[in-house]
Amino acid sequence: MPVLTAEPGAAPSAEEPPDTSPATRHRLTAVTGLAALSLDAMASVAYGPEAIVLVLAAAGTHGLGYTLPVTVAIAALLAVLVASYRQVIAAFPDGGGSYAVAKAHLGRRASLVAAASLVLDYVLNVAVAVTAGVAALTSAFPALYDDRLWLCLAVLAGITAVNLRGIVDSARAFIAPTVVFIGAIVTLIVAGLFRDAPASTAATAGHASALADDATTVGALLLLKAFASGCSALTGVEAIANAVPTFRAPAARRAQHAEVVLGALLGVMLVGLSVLISRFGLRPVEGVTVLAQLADASLGHNAAFYVIQFATMVLLGLSANTSFGGLPVLLKLLARDNYVPHVFGLKADRQVHRHGVLALAAVSAALLVFSGGDTNSLVPLFAIGVFVGFTLAQTGMVIHWRAARGPRWAGKAALNGLGAALTGASAIVVTATKFRDGAWLIALALPLLVAAFVCVHRAYATIGERLGVGRIPRAPHRERSLIVVPVSSLTRLTSEALTAAVSLGDEVRAVTVCHQEPEDRAHTRALLRDWALWNPGVPLVALASARRTLGRPVADYVRQLAAADPGVRITVLIPEVEPAHLWQRLLQNQRGAVVAHAVRRDTEAAVCRLRFRLQAH
Repeated sequence: MPVLTAEPGAAPSAEEPPDTSPATRHRLTAVTGLAALSLDAMASVAYGPEAIVLVLAAAGTHGLGYTLPVTVAIAALLAVLVASYRQVIAAFPDGGGSYAVAKAHLGRRASLVAAASLVLDYVLNVAVAVTAGVAALTSAFPALYDDRLWLCLAVLAGITAVNLRGIVDSARAFIAPTVVFIGAIVTLIVAGLFRDAPASTAATAGHASALADDATTVGALLLLKAFASGCSALTGVEAIANAVPTFRAPAARRAQHAEVVLGALLGVMLVGLSVLISRFGLRPVEGVTVLAQLADASLGHNAAFYVIQFATMVLLGLSANTSFGGLPVLLKLLARDNYVPHVFGLKADRQVHRHGVLALAAVSAALLVFSGGDTNSLVPLFAIGVFVGFTLAQTGMVIHWRAARGPRWAGKAALNGLGAALTGASAIVVTATKFRDGAWLIALALPLLVAAFVCVHRAYATIGERLGVGRIPRAPHRERSLIVVPVSSLTRLTSEALTAAVSLGDEVRAVTVCHQEPEDRAHTRALLRDWALWNPGVPLVALASARRTLGRPVADYVRQLAAADPGVRITVLIPEVEPAHLWQRLLQNQRGAVVAHAVRRDTEAAVCRLRFRLQAH
C-alpha cells in the first residue's frame, strides 16, 4: 500500500486523494467545521465589546471614546493570529495546536504548559459561553434572571447530549443558528450605520447607568486593562488548529479555509459593533447587555430586537461546542503521550471521544455552580490560558521555520515572531490587570495542572517498567491451574460455572461460606447433601466464617492454597446472573462484586466473572 509523505511545514498536496473510509461521514467539511469549532470566537462579539466598554466606563464619556481604537488593536492582533494559525495547521496537520508545536520544538515542560493552558481555556469557554447566552435571554426577559443558574445547567446538558452523538451531528445542528446569528449581527451593523443615534432606548429604560460622572482623563493603564478585557473575543481562534484530524481530507486545507473565514467574520463584526457603540454613545447599563442596547438603537424595540437577542442567546450557548470539539482531541493526544488516563483516548461510535465530552461537561457544570451563573465573575479568568498557548505556539513555529528553511521561511518566521511578541505581551497585560479580579486562580491552576500531567506520566512510566513495555518478554509456558468457584446454592448457574471451570483448569474446587447462625448452618448442610447426590465430580468445601462476610473467607482460602502450592496458577471464577432487563439489576444482591473485591485486594489470584444471561420472555 503506497504511503504519501510531505515535507514538514509544506502546504497539503493538491493531489491528496479523498478519504473514502466509512468514518468519513463522521468528519467535518469546511462549512461544518466552521459551525462546530468557531462558534466560541464568533459568539464572543456578544461579550468582547461589552468587556471593553465596562472598563472604559470608569473614565466617563471621554473614556468610552477609546472603544473603537482599542477594538481596532484587538482586530489587528486577530489578523496576526489567524495568519499564524494557518501556518500551524499546515505544519502540524495531526492537530494539537500549541501543544503539538511546543512538544516538537520547545520541550516537554513547555508542551505541558501549553496543554494545561488550553484545558483551562476550554473549560472556561464552556462556562462563559453558557452564562453569556443565558444573560442575553434574561436581558430580553428579566423575569428569568433569578433562574439563570438552572437555565445554564439545562443549556449545558443539551449541548452535551448533542455532542455525544458525534461532532458532525452537532455541527449540522448548529449551521442554521450560526447563519442566523451572523445575518442578525450584520443586519444590526448595516441598519445602525444608516440610523440617527436615539437619545435613549426602550431596553435601558428604568435601568441605572454604570458610567462614572467625574472622570475626564484616560491613562495608559486603563487602556491596557480595556485591551486585556476585550481580548476575551480572541478565544477560540486556536480551536480549528487543535482539531484538524476531525476534518475530511484534505484536512489541513479545509481547516485553513475555515480559519480564514472565521478571522474575517470575527474582525468585521467586532469593528462594526464598536463603530456603532461610538456612534450611538452607548454606556454600560446594569442588567442590559451592550449588544441588546445596540439592537434597540439600530432596529428599535420590536420583533427584530427579540430575534437578535434570541439568536445571540442560542449561539452563545452553542459556542460552548467549540470546547466539545477541541478538548477531547487534545485529551486524546495527551492520553497517547501518557499525560492523562488512557480512557480519554478511546473512541465510541460516531468517532466520539465520549469520556472527554463527559469530563468537560462535569467540570463545566461545577464551575457554573461555583459562579452562580454570573458571566462577569468568569470573564476575568478568561483568555489568560489561551494567550499562554498562543505565545508558545508562535515561538515554537519560529524555531520550526528556522529548522525547515522552506520557501519564504524568513517571512513566515517573522510573522510568527510578531505573533509571539504580541501575544506574550498580551498574556502579561491580561494577567497583571486581572490578577486581583480572579486571574490569580489561573496562575495557581496552571502549574497544578502541569504537575498533575507529570504525576500521571510518572505513574504510567512505573507501570510500563514493571510490565516490561518495550522489552521482549520470556516465552509463554504452561503451569498447573486451579479454579475456585464460589457457590451459594445448586442451580443452573452453578452448573454453567462448573462447566466453564473444568474447561479452563486442571483442578476445580467449589467453595461455600458457612456462617454460625443456625439457619445458615442448616442451609449449608442441605447444600452439602444435595451436592453429594448431584455428584458433579468437583469437591465442595465449606468455609466457616465467624462474621457475616463473604469475601474475606474466600480470600483467606485462596491464600492458603497459594501458600501450599506456590507453583499453581489460581483463578477465582465468580458466576453472576445478567438480567434480561436493565431495571432488574436493582434486584441483584451484589455478592459477586463483594467476593471479587476481596480477592483482588488480598490475593494474587486472577478473578474471572462469568456472566449468565437470562433470556427475556
